[in-house]
Amino acid sequence: MKDTKYLEILKAPVITEKSQNDLANGKYTFKVDPRANKIEIKNAIEKIFGVKVTSIRTINVKPKKRRVGRYTGLTNRSKKAIVTLAEGQTIELG
Repeated sequence: MKDTKYLEILKAPVITEKSQNDLANGKYTFKVDPRANKIEIKNAIEKIFGVKVTSIRTINVKPKKRRVGRYTGLTNRSKKAIVTLAEGQTIELG
């Protein structure tokens, strides 16, 4: 696979209060492509950041209903991955 393929799988890190608390345990949360599976996510993180991934948990985020005036619609569906790194390894989220 090409490096651009890996960059398309990882969209952005998730910076929330809960994800910041998980950083102490070596768990990092990323928004990922909804079509990506755990093996592709693992390969992308190991290739981009040069770390060893021990486990991955994924969450499919369902679209929410939104309304603007009389028009209703849905937000885009997305997927989050919670990645646990090997002992002593970190990722710099700058």
